[in-house]
Amino acid sequence: MTSEPEDAPRRTYSYLGPAGTFTEAALAQVPEARGQVWHSVRNVGEALADVVAGRSDAAMIAIENSVDGGVSTAQDALATMPGLRIVGEYLVPVDFVLVARPGTRLEDVSLVAGHPVAYAQCLQWLTRELPAHAHIPAASNVASAMGLIDGTSDADAAIAPPGILEHHDLELLASKIGDNANAVTRFVLVSRPVTPPPPTGADKTSLIAELPDDHPGALLEMLEQFATRGINLSLLASRPIGDELGRYRFVIDADGHIEDERMADALLGLRRFSPKVIFLGSYPRADRAIVHYPERYSDDVFIEARDWLRGLISGEPGA
Repeated sequence: MTSEPEDAPRRTYSYLGPAGTFTEAALAQVPEARGQVWHSVRNVGEALADVVAGRSDAAMIAIENSVDGGVSTAQDALATMPGLRIVGEYLVPVDFVLVARPGTRLEDVSLVAGHPVAYAQCLQWLTRELPAHAHIPAASNVASAMGLIDGTSDADAAIAPPGILEHHDLELLASKIGDNANAVTRFVLVSRPVTPPPPTGADKTSLIAELPDDHPGALLEMLEQFATRGINLSLLASRPIGDELGRYRFVIDADGHIEDERMADALLGLRRFSPKVIFLGSYPRADRAIVHYPERYSDDVFIEARDWLRGLISGEPGA
């Protein structure tokens, strides 16, 4: 890999801060971001607004976790903010500790601060160990603890990443409080529209689509655009559009790349079917798992079928 010239301008990456969050850990996995400017923001909307406005070259945001499912704020922002593309995904193992001001005991805790996603991932432990507790939402996993330090939070304790103890004088009340030892959060790096990276064979395509109207079988008709082309969906989540009750958009992750013949054909079919399709990007899977599909959906089969049709139209003998 070639290095950049020493006088090349530094790129800026926005991420949910302050320093020490899982989002920062995800950004640390991006080789191109090392040695660049990392800009801490307070929420997903601010991070993506930085990208749209050109204040940042890209933003790292959480999009899905293995316990609580899709991150609705991120999905809604990607659906409503134009001019964004996902260019990569990254997985971060998630572990939490419960911390408090020095001298605090676990039995003293009645109010717990935590990011809503983190709180959901620790709910079983909290219900068992602190059955009478109440939750105070925090902007990030580190912000929950910072509120204890600077006195801006009324909480008695905070859910935070283990690394917080390396930077701040806090009392460790409990470690490994997550309900799932295998919990993982999926992050995506978002930029302005760019050409998708070349297909690797282990790719994912993300998009958002709306149904044309509410009728029996409408969702099935949308899913058939993928099923009839041998494309597996690794994520299908519904989010309310918000203009009236009963209207939803669907967040979709499909295995494959837009340059794959089967994926391109599916997107064309989806475009004809849906009144609004938002292409969010094709990019390598974080797990690098090769996408497998039946041979009848290989690129060669699609190309041969198109050649056959052209032969019919042109009157070629034997077509």
